Amino acid sequence: MTDASTGRSGFTPAYLDRVGSSFTDFLGSSAPDLLPGRRALPAVPVGELAPHATTIVAATFAGGVLMGGDRRATMGNLISSRDIEKVYAADSWSVIGIAGAAGIAIEMVRLYQVELEHYEKIEGMTMSLDGKANRLAAMIRGNLGAAMQGLAVVPLFAGYDLDAAEGTSPGRIFSYDVTGGNYEERGYASVGSGSLFAKNSLKKTWRPGLDADAATRTVVESLYDAADDDSATGGPDPVRRLYPIVYRVDAEGAVRLTDDQVAAVADAVIAERSASQSREG
Repeated sequence: MTDASTGRSGFTPAYLDRVGSSFTDFLGSSAPDLLPGRRALPAVPVGELAPHATTIVAATFAGGVLMGGDRRATMGNLISSRDIEKVYAADSWSVIGIAGAAGIAIEMVRLYQVELEHYEKIEGMTMSLDGKANRLAAMIRGNLGAAMQGLAVVPLFAGYDLDAAEGTSPGRIFSYDVTGGNYEERGYASVGSGSLFAKNSLKKTWRPGLDADAATRTVVESLYDAADDDSATGGPDPVRRLYPIVYRVDAEGAVRLTDDQVAAVADAVIAERSASQSREG
């Protein structure tokens, strides 16, 4: 690489000419092959050959929002992983849960985390929650070609709205489709293969104004109900000490609950269900 092509600083013009705040746009112009949606795809569907992540749930509470996900990934009729992580902190005030092709989904999450951090460094301020939701929609839209080949990524996004009007709930939830469609949910939402069962559970146990502890119970119980009817969703595993991953986002930021905290809630759910079965027996 010559001095004329790199300039005195040693950087190529692509690094020096960019003035936008989108890291994804920068990557698309300087190294488009690194974007998940820009890679060459096989001519036949390959969805059954890749591990898929399932069942993410989110629920608001008085003061914020919670998101949880089970730990199982499947590949066709096989369990490819029992301890995959599906829920991540996107930044200090938001979280993202993945459902779909696990490898592409995790790569998309990492790119999205850099996208939000890049914006904050360039602009000197945190992106609005609506802006974050729209940026994620654009990234999902860029993966449409892979989605048509069976490698779809359909995340769930939630966060604490720093600009929420007084008297409104600061916890907000956004769901998506494979085309990048962005839909704000009210109260609770679920995605993935077990979402039908999880949402039915949330419908019965969630109500406006729940405190954080009650909402945590609601999230964990909905994942338990999903695992009870969906083979691709993993339930609590006391033997391996594997429990759902749960994040809480409130005025203090995004915090992952400890395994012991989630285990206590899951064990309480299991104990109550066992006692109920014993009484029926």
